[in-house]
Amino acid sequence: MVEPSARLLRLLSLLQSPREWSGAELAARLEVDVRTVRRDIEKLRALGYPVDATVGSAGYRLGAGANLPPLLLDDEEAVAVAMGLRTAAGGTIAGIEESSLRALTKLERVLPSRLRHRLTALQDATVSVPAGGPRVDPDTLTAIAGAIRDQHRLRFDYRTHTGEISCRTTEPHRLVHHGRRWYLTAWDVDREDWRTSRLDRLTPRVPTGPRFTAREAPDPADLVSRGVTSAPYRYQARITLLTSAEQAAELISPTVGVLEAVDADSCILHTGSDSLDAIAVHVAAFGFEFRVLEPPELRARLDELSARLRRAAG
Repeated sequence: MVEPSARLLRLLSLLQSPREWSGAELAARLEVDVRTVRRDIEKLRALGYPVDATVGSAGYRLGAGANLPPLLLDDEEAVAVAMGLRTAAGGTIAGIEESSLRALTKLERVLPSRLRHRLTALQDATVSVPAGGPRVDPDTLTAIAGAIRDQHRLRFDYRTHTGEISCRTTEPHRLVHHGRRWYLTAWDVDREDWRTSRLDRLTPRVPTGPRFTAREAPDPADLVSRGVTSAPYRYQARITLLTSAEQAAELISPTVGVLEAVDADSCILHTGSDSLDAIAVHVAAFGFEFRVLEPPELRARLDELSARLRRAAG
């Protein structure tokens, strides 16, 4: 028979999972009867844990309370959280390094020795490259997330790559983490189009605007990928690669271009650059046979470059 105190901790752990438990399910997991489960639920409530009961189905779940209850993790969850905290300490969100390290220190202090050894081995074998690039204020992230959740229009000052500042009025849709940067996808009210905005160039205005009705939106990850790989550049290219999208993805980073599968033996690369030579050389270096769909200037430039290379080869 499990001791009552240990049973309460096990019950609390079960209730912390994102689902609803019936009394019978909890009784089976704890190897007790349903009456004992009810008594243990009342004990948790007396200790300040808000255990909600669903009317009619006799289901239980842990509700939101005023205090943070003890968080009970299994071995895999504990290792995952510890590695996530260490990664966050060197990430792209400004100001959370100290909080992440404090939380990591608390977690490591209570880990059993078997998990500390696993975590130490994993940390010793891992080398992290600093994120670099611009960092985002966590207050900006939470302010935008709140506007998305509440469907409030978001106004913000935006600085372009040339340093010009303008005021944008948007219906925010999603936050996207792409590469080493954060982006907002939103419907631009003035431009009447879907746009992406870099968060490190964005300063929200308060208060937020009126509520809006969410409209059908494109895939935010695809919108950002296409925006950062082609839209900002002078030349936007569509190139058929004579290989599968899966094989191409092994060599072509999402920050270089967007791959669109055609069939088992071909795909289309959407990319861009301010230089035709950069596109030509970069695509040729992948090692795949390819055909340029657009722009026509790129096809002409390939003719010039191929003639030069033939002359160089004698």
